[in-house]
Amino acid sequence: MTPPSDRLRPTAGNALGWVLWLAVLAVVTVAMLPFRDTLNEAHVALAYLLVVQGGSAQRGRPLGLTLAALAFLCFDVFFLPPYGTLAVAKSLDWVVLMAFLVTSIVAAQLFERARREATSALQRADEVDRLSTLGAETLNAGRAEEALGAVAGVIRTALGLDGCAVYLYDEEHMTLRLARRVPEGGAARARSGIDEIVSRVFRTGRPVAIRSTGIVDELPASRSSAVLPDSLPPDVTDVLLPLAVRGRAVGVLTATRSGGLSLEPEQRRFLGVLAYYASLGAERVRLVARAEHADALREAARLKDMVLASVSHDLRTPLTTIKAMAHDLSAAGDERALAIEEEADRLGAFVADLLDLSRLGSGSPSLALEPNEAEDLIGAVLRRVSGTTNGREIRVSLDAREPLLFGRFDFAETLRAVVNLVENALKYAPVDAPIDLTAGRDDRWLEFSVADRGAGVPETERDRIFEPFYRPPGSLPDVGGAGLGLSIARAVADAQGGSLRYEPRVGGGSVFTLRVPAIDVEDVAGQ
Repeated sequence: MTPPSDRLRPTAGNALGWVLWLAVLAVVTVAMLPFRDTLNEAHVALAYLLVVQGGSAQRGRPLGLTLAALAFLCFDVFFLPPYGTLAVAKSLDWVVLMAFLVTSIVAAQLFERARREATSALQRADEVDRLSTLGAETLNAGRAEEALGAVAGVIRTALGLDGCAVYLYDEEHMTLRLARRVPEGGAARARSGIDEIVSRVFRTGRPVAIRSTGIVDELPASRSSAVLPDSLPPDVTDVLLPLAVRGRAVGVLTATRSGGLSLEPEQRRFLGVLAYYASLGAERVRLVARAEHADALREAARLKDMVLASVSHDLRTPLTTIKAMAHDLSAAGDERALAIEEEADRLGAFVADLLDLSRLGSGSPSLALEPNEAEDLIGAVLRRVSGTTNGREIRVSLDAREPLLFGRFDFAETLRAVVNLVENALKYAPVDAPIDLTAGRDDRWLEFSVADRGAGVPETERDRIFEPFYRPPGSLPDVGGAGLGLSIARAVADAQGGSLRYEPRVGGGSVFTLRVPAIDVEDVAGQ
């Protein structure tokens, strides 16, 4: 994108055009001299005006004004008496001369404006063409980083750079890495200490310029939409620009030209547009990396569930055999048979938990969602845990405002979840402290809460307690269970459209609340 001023300035490249038009002016003057007695002022003015307009149209305003001044002198000297002098015999001839000069200047200005508008239109068309090329290349890029490379390539080509590079912020390692360099390993040369300068630009969010002497200048903000100030020192060879999307830094763009990075206003504006494209490309790379990481985690979880399900199924057969042999040993009077059966039952319960967790985590568990009463579920919970309380008190309370509490849930699975919560409280609460089991209605939810007076859960561990195989820090290995109870309880709640949350209890301890969809008594009666 060459600026109009470069095309219009009388340099060695267009000096020949100036000479030709000056020769045309001389030829026209010589051609009209033999007829100056018969030509009137209008004929001469029109002839010279054609020359001025032609020179302005082809070479711009500087030549047009030069031709206008020379034509003014020729008009006065050769075609207005007394000939051969700058004097004018008739006062009206001054009016003719001034009218010619003003008309010539106005014509040169109009042609200059038209040329600039045409040049600007061509530049806009060139920018649109480059942007459309950029869009096509980014759409055809197979990977996000390839699209980023296409953006860097367009920046380099459009601005005539030796090289262009894009650095991206790596969230995992919290560092900046070189994502793309155009050309690969070429003119976007490595400069001593460039990594420190890139990090500085990323942290501060301000562009910097590097001079050929190695001096680093922090650039002021631009008054326009471009990312660079209105002017750069002539010896600047590298510019580093911060890349940001919606106010969040995503990387750094570097531009290199060994001959100096003096950019015209149109080029600075175009660089601002392309820098934003680079920012979007960097954001796309980040989002794709996150999506790929999430896919990898999901695939790992799927494989884990498959392995758990397979191992659990394979363990059931030998466990059945072990229990049968222990039963035979017990009949023969071997006292060790009871311990073998207890451990086999414990391992069997662990295998059952693994199978349940795998089934619930499959995304499509088979549940019987039916209207059930909260009181029935609590009664079943008390019967299920009666053999493990060892005389400890479990206090039950129901919402007095709702004499009949109904919800739509799978009775067996929800029973399993609430039993897990109660057994978890029995494991970690003091022996002399009762366990509180309550049921109540909260708008459209039926809630079952289990509260204890245990040590509670540290704030840093509250998101982890629902992970499979989690154990509190410092817990004894023989506390019982394998750390699957809370995982299964949350999976049951989620599968029914509910939730399971933890809250610290006032005065110390923990409160686990399981929510399932509630239904009104009238709805139950109508079914």
